Amino acid sequence: MKRPLATDRIRPFTGIIFCASLCLFVAIQTGCAKRESAVALGNRTGVLHFSIGSEPTDLDPQIVTGIGEAKVIHALFEPLVSFDPRTLKPVPALAERWEISPDGLTYTFHLRADAVWSNGDPLTAQDCVDSWRRILTPSLGADYAYLFYVLRGAEDFHKGRTTDFATVGVAAPDAHTFVATLTHPAPYFLQILLNSPWRPVNVRRIAEFGNAYQRGTPWTRVGRIVTSGPFVLKEWTPHQRLVAEKSPTYWDLAHVYLNAIHFYPTDSVDAEERAFRAGQLHITYTLSLSKIAAYRRDHPALLRTDPYLNTYFFRFNTRRAPLDDERVRRALSLAIDRTAIAAKVLAGGQQPAPTLVPAATPGYTPPARPDRDLPVARRLLAEAGYPEGRGAPPLEILYNNSETIRLVAESIQEMWRRDLGLNVTLQNQEYKVVFANRRAGNFQILLSDWVGDYLDATTFLDLLRSDAGNNHTGWGDPAYDALLDRANATVDTSARAALLQQAEALMLDHAPIAPLYFNPHVYLIQPSVKNWHPNPMDHADYRYVRLEN
Repeated sequence: MKRPLATDRIRPFTGIIFCASLCLFVAIQTGCAKRESAVALGNRTGVLHFSIGSEPTDLDPQIVTGIGEAKVIHALFEPLVSFDPRTLKPVPALAERWEISPDGLTYTFHLRADAVWSNGDPLTAQDCVDSWRRILTPSLGADYAYLFYVLRGAEDFHKGRTTDFATVGVAAPDAHTFVATLTHPAPYFLQILLNSPWRPVNVRRIAEFGNAYQRGTPWTRVGRIVTSGPFVLKEWTPHQRLVAEKSPTYWDLAHVYLNAIHFYPTDSVDAEERAFRAGQLHITYTLSLSKIAAYRRDHPALLRTDPYLNTYFFRFNTRRAPLDDERVRRALSLAIDRTAIAAKVLAGGQQPAPTLVPAATPGYTPPARPDRDLPVARRLLAEAGYPEGRGAPPLEILYNNSETIRLVAESIQEMWRRDLGLNVTLQNQEYKVVFANRRAGNFQILLSDWVGDYLDATTFLDLLRSDAGNNHTGWGDPAYDALLDRANATVDTSARAALLQQAEALMLDHAPIAPLYFNPHVYLIQPSVKNWHPNPMDHADYRYVRLEN
């Protein structure tokens, strides 16, 4: 598949709104009269205009799994601990200080007395207990609940082995003291608290609109949602924009520079780039592959390429033939020319990914794996009963609307047809539909990606645990789970890394997934945006961001 050439030069940037028959955002108006752009106005008034990719499926921190959704949630909900944007060193947020026991198992958080919910209610340690109980309650069906198994007793409670939440390692000895007890030392524990599922929610408020322990309770709508972060939700117009305004109840209100953030969902990277060029966006979610070279040449100050713990991969549904045969899955993986995809199809700084865990992950070296081995792939397919693809049922690749992953899917479709003789079709759907089908197992091969939630290999490897809510492949192996458990119980860092490496090698041998490429974060940003600091997990602390007029 030939990649579109980046030959068009970028037109000059102006404050004039482009005439168009279709408008991407509410802020873009038809007509050709000169007027102040959204960016220029936002610079004066402290309003950040930010694209977030696909339309959010929800704004419940304990339900959603998408990156775009998290960008909104991080503006609305405060974590216990935040981070210095330059060093990633933990800094106070809801907890003004904390202590860690000498054995690394007990974390005692001292909540600030001036922390309140957006409705004015005090935010207490019991709210934290209630929040973590909610995500661990089986009826909620939270995909991220397995992350909480690091807490003592959490796995037994979530799996229904006990209904006594007092056995779980969380406690509120008083209104401002919250204690978390772990099953094993986890040096990444403070980092993991930055992620959406760990941010406290107001369970009492949720219960006013239905069952707090069931999906679908409509508590995240405008006028109902109660939050704790620097911003509150004021508007949510589906497929157009979400507006978050500075919260008057936020404990650190005096140090929040922005007055509001306008989040824009869109599946079209071309429309997103046009909006940026027309002065309607400060920051894009990503950038079309066909535009990278032109921006690099003509407007390098607007182009950002940040390090990112992000792996793209195929999920194989191992419950469906012929993907229930490990030999077929391995053949498909080994037939992928990852170098060609990274260098020729994408050409935006991506790197071939023979493993799931990025090589840049601190303290970890992935197992050695070939980028491609076509002879072995053909042999495995023949051993499975499909020599040169004869007799093999058709396969389908499912992916969400995106120019980038469409190019990847088409390229691999052709590789499998040309080199393995397989009949492969493609199906693209909106992100919400793909997400629902992924959870329901309604797919054969799903083009997916994963961004590390913290700086440790387990943030990727735990994804394939037998009981992981984000697994969705149908594959599980007790030996794999046991290796990860042994790594968790190992204090020596070298021995721990070796166990994790052994686990990843075992998983790759069984091939419930096929890693494709490691992806940097390539996007556009206006020079008026200050204190926007990249980090490998793509977490944003909007308290630090300001706009220069």
